[in-house]
Amino acid sequence: MTEVHIPTPNGEISAILETPAGAGPWPAVVVLHDISGSTPDLRRITKNVAANGYVALAPNLYSRGRIRCITRVLTNLATRHGKAVEEVLAARDYVRALPYTTSAVAVAGFCMGGGFALITATKGFEAAAPFYGAMPGPYGDHFEESCPIVASLGTRDPFVIRGEPRLRKALDAHGIPHDIKKYNAGHSFANQLPMQPLMRIAGFGYSPEAEADAWQRVYAFFDEHLRNDKEQLQEAE
Repeated sequence: MTEVHIPTPNGEISAILETPAGAGPWPAVVVLHDISGSTPDLRRITKNVAANGYVALAPNLYSRGRIRCITRVLTNLATRHGKAVEEVLAARDYVRALPYTTSAVAVAGFCMGGGFALITATKGFEAAAPFYGAMPGPYGDHFEESCPIVASLGTRDPFVIRGEPRLRKALDAHGIPHDIKKYNAGHSFANQLPMQPLMRIAGFGYSPEAEADAWQRVYAFFDEHLRNDKEQLQEAE
């Protein structure tokens, strides 16, 4: 794991960077944390992404102070613009410019980060993978120029109500390639959070089976959309 600093329109933010073993170049994934911020679980996830052949970059959207940043980031999520969105896009530009990455970059996010993955799916990524993420407000024409989306949701998630039909309807309306699956699990089923017994009572809870299946789908989807023939031809040149 390497900690790096990403230049953004609002000043530098910190980020976790993980690279695969062997020789690149590799496609990349910007990994967006949940409301808990940059945690040991986020580092576990970035290692998993790198082990599957992708450069993983996880920007810390709370770099300027946790309490102040949580309020700002949640406001940006609600309005779908602001500093947090700019910082996600700065992370995309940073990882794309690394000498050992290809031009193909996806975005993946969890809970709050999943919401930002949906927001930025229309802003220059090759694919997006929201885990139990949702955007406040109507979906409408937001996805008109979206990248392909692979979404993973929980049937027992009290925080993303009607997320699957709303997202599917919006993506179908604009002909966006997608893979949406609901798991018999609660919110945060792909995050190893502390106090799991209490978390499950509140509608949370880690599920290793659901997490494994979701990531298998995500990597297959990313392989299809980030390792295509055009990209391989560019790399050969």
